[in-house]
Parts: sequence; structure tokens; C-alpha cells
Amino acid sequence: MSLLYNQQEIAVYKKGQISSEIDNLVIEMPLTVLINGKEIATLSCSPGASLELGTGYLINEGWLQSPEQIKNIKADEEKGMFWLESFAQLSPDADPHGRYISETGDKSKPVPYFNKDARQIKPVDSVARFKASHLLRLIELLEDESQTFQLTGGVHSAALGDDHGLITRYEDIGRHNAVDKVIGYAFLNHIPLHDKCLVLSGRVATEILVKVARNGIPLLLSRSAAMHLAVQLAQEWNVCVVGFTRNQRFNIYSHRERILI
Repeated sequence: MSLLYNQQEIAVYKKGQISSEIDNLVIEMPLTVLINGKEIATLSCSPGASLELGTGYLINEGWLQSPEQIKNIKADEEKGMFWLESFAQLSPDADPHGRYISETGDKSKPVPYFNKDARQIKPVDSVARFKASHLLRLIELLEDESQTFQLTGGVHSAALGDDHGLITRYEDIGRHNAVDKVIGYAFLNHIPLHDKCLVLSGRVATEILVKVARNGIPLLLSRSAAMHLAVQLAQEWNVCVVGFTRNQRFNIYSHRERILI
């Protein structure tokens, strides 16, 4: 894994005095994503896993659906570039983010959903179950291996977990980037996701839940809070959301039948 921080001398004010100290600052770099020579986006990210990040970004933004679409794929981190060549001109199959509106009727109980112009996400098709004790272990592993966060406090962590432990893990200045790297790694290494869980250090927001559901991941595990709309959509999309996983406890926000005690 690439070094995600540099050391720099800074001034620290404490109790009326200023002193010089060496601090660890996270590195930020741009990664420009191109498809068939056309620039799609420039991402602000941490160094490392540029191939996985670019791939995961295109999957989660609706540009890429299967390996058969790929003619060539490469990344040059020094240049901050990611290239994808496809056999045909690619275009996003839909707006992956969607727009949230409320159903008509009882205005006191609006039900958010994606409108017809947005991607129609199908419920996750999985019968996977997860032991409660193992989920606690996965969070411990994520925290133990999040060395850059321990040194800087400036990155997010995401990992892919299974019955044995963490398959892969990434830290990045962007929590979306960390998740995209995980998804990109699974895609490039042909890892099925129907029996895996996504493990996060950050909060469970709707945009993260969308990435999980559209890739068929049945459980989202976080050490932080879950947002209300994300939980509502998780109920609809058959995703188990587990949050505040710490100190031998956690909250189950949706589909508790996936948790084995």
C-alpha cells in the first residue's frame, strides 16, 4: 500500500505557548478518469490503488456493468490518470444518484424513493447470514489495520469481509473513494459479493447504501451512525445495516434476520 501521509513541521499552540512539532499530514492527489479518451471526472483521492478506484468509480456511477465491456484498462499514479478502453462507446445507464421525492398522499409520512429517471435498484438477492461475534471481530480488524487514521486522523477506511476475515481494505481521504476501491478490487479479481459484507469506519449515508445495494452486498457494517433515509432504503433493498459497532455491541437498523446470535 502506498504511503498516504507526509511529515511536516508545524507550530502548536498549547496553554499560552507555541512550540514546533512534526505532524503527519495526509496526501491528496487528483485522479483523472477517461473512457475511450474522453474525460469523465477528476477525483480527489489518496495515493494507491488507482486502478481499483477508477474501476469502482465507473461501476458505482453506472458506466461499467461487466468485464466483457473492457478492452483495456490501466492507471498511472504519477501522472494521476486512469484509462478505460471499451469495445463500444459507454454511457451511464442512468443517473446513479437519483433524486429523492415523496409519495403523494399522507404528507405527515412521506416515503422517499428514487423517481423514474433514476436507477432502479433491485432488492439484494442473498440468503447470507452473519454471526454477531464475527461482525465485532471484523470491526476490530478494520480498526487495528487503519494505521494511517491512527497517525493522522484524516482518512476513512473501508473493507470487504467474509466468514474468515477481511479480504481487502483501503484507506482514503474520501469515504466514497475507499468504498469504490473495495468494489473495484472485487470486480477486477472476480470476487462474488452476494455473501460478503462491506465494513466501514464512517457513517452510513444514502450514497454509500446505494453502492452496496447496486452491487448485491447483503450487509453493511459500520462503527458509526446510520442515516434515516439510508435505513428506509435498506429495508426496501433487502440490506442489513449494522451501525455503532464498538465495545462488544452494535445497532441493527434493518433486516435483523441476517444476524445470527
